[in-house]
Order: sequence, then structure tokens, then C-alpha cells
Amino acid sequence: MQPSALPDLAHTDAKPVHWLATAAAMAAVVAAAGMLQPEAVTATATASESHVATQHGGAPARTAPDPAGVTFPLDCGTAGQTVAESAPGDLDGDGVPETVAVVRCAAGSGTPPSGIYVLTQRSGAAPRVVATLVDPAQKLSVTDLTVRDGRISATLLGYSSAEVPRCCPDELDHAGWQWKGNAFIKTSDPAGSTARAT
Repeated sequence: MQPSALPDLAHTDAKPVHWLATAAAMAAVVAAAGMLQPEAVTATATASESHVATQHGGAPARTAPDPAGVTFPLDCGTAGQTVAESAPGDLDGDGVPETVAVVRCAAGSGTPPSGIYVLTQRSGAAPRVVATLVDPAQKLSVTDLTVRDGRISATLLGYSSAEVPRCCPDELDHAGWQWKGNAFIKTSDPAGSTARAT
């Protein structure tokens, strides 16, 4: 056996006192790291954070319904449905958010007609459709969906006649909906429906 050219390593013949010193040094490093944690990591929320996380009566804030997995009243055959856009917001002023979803058939190409649906969700229940604002039977495409201050806004693209190619809608409507009493009321911008430059 050939002797090693390297000197003997001190740690290969460690005594219990060495292990105690190493453990004490490691404990000091861990304790120092724990004291240097940023303030944001604390588990105690400030009063303003607690207010944001709760709603009337101190109950935890509810999240808006998730449109994934909801079956919409849209006949797509075997193609399936796709949620093109969605936006959350409290539409009826009750402090519980709803979700507005633009849904269409999952076509391999082209842009099939869209529907706009309002979803709600009771505590512990699955999300459900409570209103249809645009029915796909109207043959409209929907873009620019927003929900702000209880008002739903969207751009609706349509066709003036059956002769207009389905690729190129020639009508445009900036539409809005707002909850009034017990129904969503549709409004248009002051210009109303307009011809769209193609």
C-alpha cells in the first residue's frame, strides 16, 4: 500500500468536543438567520390587511367563481367549450364577487360565435350560470371584456347580412350591462352600433 502524499486531515480523528463546538456554531448561525428574517414574513396581519381579507360581519373574503369546469348552455357537440376571457367583480353590490365569462366552442380554426355568461357561487356549492348576456345564437364575437364598478363592458362584433364573410365582421357595438333591480340591463355607448371598417 502506497502512503498518501497528503497530510492527515484533522477531522478524521475528531473528538466529542469538536462535534459539540460544530453543533454550537451551527445553532448560532441558525438563530442569527431567524432574527434577520424580513418583516413581511411575519404571520400577524396589520389592521388594514385584516380589513382587506374580510368582508361584512368579519367573514373571510370570498373569491370569484372559477369558470373552469362549468358547463355552459352552449351546444358545441364533440368540439367542447373554451373560456376565451373572464373577469371578476361584485355586480349586485352584495359584497360577494361574481365572474363574467366569454365562452365559445373550441374550434380548430376561425372564430365561432361567443356567449357572455354571469357566474355566481354560493358558499360550498359549485359555480353556476345565472344569466346569459349574449347568446351564441346571435352570431357575435366578443372582445375587450371588462368589469368595473359593477358594470360589464364588451365589444361585440357582428355581421350586417348573411353575405358578409364570417372572417370579417362589419358591425361593432360597445355594449354594457348593469344590474338594476332584478335583471341585467343592456346599454350601448352613445355612438351605438356602427359599421366597422374592414
